[in-house]
Formats: sequence, C-alpha cells, structure tokens
Amino acid sequence: MKKLFTASLLAAGLALGNLAHAAPTLLNVSYDVMRDFYKDYNPAFQKHWEAEHNEKVNVQMSFGGSSKQARAVIDGLPADVITMNMATDINALADNGKLVPDNWVSRLPNNSAPFTSATVFIVRKGNPKALKDWPDLLKDGVQVIVPNPKTSGNGRYTYLSAWGYVLKQGGDENKAKAFVGKLFKQAPVLDTGGRAATTTFMTNQIGDVLVTFENEAEMIAREFGRDQFEVVYPSVSAEAEPPVSVVDKVVARKGTQAVAEEYLKYLWSPAAQEIAAQNYLRPRDATVLAKYTDRFPKVDFLSVEKTFGDWRTVQKTHFNDGGVFDQIYTNQ
Repeated sequence: MKKLFTASLLAAGLALGNLAHAAPTLLNVSYDVMRDFYKDYNPAFQKHWEAEHNEKVNVQMSFGGSSKQARAVIDGLPADVITMNMATDINALADNGKLVPDNWVSRLPNNSAPFTSATVFIVRKGNPKALKDWPDLLKDGVQVIVPNPKTSGNGRYTYLSAWGYVLKQGGDENKAKAFVGKLFKQAPVLDTGGRAATTTFMTNQIGDVLVTFENEAEMIAREFGRDQFEVVYPSVSAEAEPPVSVVDKVVARKGTQAVAEEYLKYLWSPAAQEIAAQNYLRPRDATVLAKYTDRFPKVDFLSVEKTFGDWRTVQKTHFNDGGVFDQIYTNQ
C-alpha cells in the first residue's frame, strides 16, 4: 500500500513538473491581411526561441477586421500580443481598460511598426475601365470594393489616401470631403475587413477595382493566379505603418511577458525582415529592402500624422460614431 502511495505521489509530482515546464502559448490577435506573413514568421520565431531558451513555444493566431479584433481584445479575448495595421486600434486598448500603457508606441523602434505598406488598386485583367489614379474611381459606373473604415484599417487607409490626394492637388477640406464621399458612394458593399473585400472582388466577381494593401496583391496572385488581375499604384498613398504591442495586462496574468516581448522584437531581425519582404511588406531594414527594389516601386508616401494630426485625432475626427465618415456616408 505504501509503495502504491509513493508511486502515486511520484506520478503526480512528475505531472506537475511537466505542467510547470509546458511550452508557453502566445495568442497573436492580428488583422486578416497578415495571415500569410505570420504563417511564415511563426515557425521562424519558434525556432529562434527554442535555440535561445531550450524551450518550445506555441503560437496561436486570430484574424479579422482590425478594429473588430481590437474590440474583441477589449471585450476579453486574451491576446498576449496585438498586431494591427494602424495605431488607432492599439490606442483603443489603452483608452479602454488600460490593457496597454499610453506610451506603447515608443517601446519598439519605428513607432512600433516593423514594416510599411502602400495602398494599391487591383483591377481586372487589361484594366478595362482604365483606372490609373484616385479620380478614375469616381467615374460613373465604376464599382469600388473597399472595406468599411469603421471596422477596417484597410478601409481607413483608403479613405485617408483619397483625402490626401485632394489636398496634394491643392484642394481644401470641403473638396476632400466631397471627393471621399463620392468614392464611398461607388462602393456596392462595405465588408468588415480586407480579406472579406478580396473575396467579394475575386471570388464573387463584384466590382471593377479592389483598393487594398500591396502585400494583399501578392496573396491574391498566389491564390487566384497572376493572370486574373493587374496592380495599379495611384499617385498618392498614405504610408501604412502596421504597429505591434504586447498586451500588458494579459501577459502579466499569464506569465508570458518575456516570450511575448521577444516575439515582437524578433520582427526587426534580419531573418524576419526577409520574411516580410518575401510577403511584399516593405522592410525597415535598409539592407533587406535594397535586395527587393524590383517588387517595391517608389511611392509618393503621405505621412498620416503630418497630414492629419496624431492618430487619436484622426480616429475621433473621421471614424468615431458621428465623425466625418458617418456624415458623408449616411448622407448619400
């Protein structure tokens, strides 16, 4: 009996020991255009972590429209890290429940954005409606597929790029408002996120042009074939800077702070920057970027903060309930 009891204690002790050394699990809550990048990045990070710490790590992913994803984290989705496509969605975590500190953007290089992207037009093969720049999207009969700026950073960058185009042409705020209002009037449907908009355009064959990030164009090529569409770079694009942050309150509770911080820091490593370039995200590493000039045409980037003010102001003015987008969209 004593032997059995001792054996049971030993087995329980071993089980507890195994639990104590169980591989940590991270949940990365991201936006839906980043599926392919993280499919490549996560195994590279797991290999790096195991080599450095002699410990395996599990990485789980959640994808969706960026603002919708941020809302899910605010409502309790236990994200260790959040990887969004604009600062407004991480600011929301600071403003609602202090899940991240107000200064989260300064904790990593480049305002916590490890790469950048441009807004492009995806048009049908042969570009039958000759869509070359922002004014072309306002032509009669042109259907524009773009996600909802209230739920998608992709949609917000489209809105800001079009607004910035008018300003660069010498137009004022009223002209910009009218221009962007007309642009969204051309949209037969507003999907909640960028990948859903891609499905509308490519699978359901709705619309004449899909406005999205340049890295999504490559993902479309891989899935649907390069002979199905063409990519057009408009004359002005707001520079997309997709930021990342540890979700402090969650990692403190789960004990995953060290691995979560390393997961994000590794995004700036040469290996990760190479993965970014291979997935058509513009790397911050100048050496890596120089190797891929053929796939990253020179773009007249518009700085959002220099043009529109800080991201909190942008969100409040344009995209919060009752903001400019609601005014121009509901008045149609």
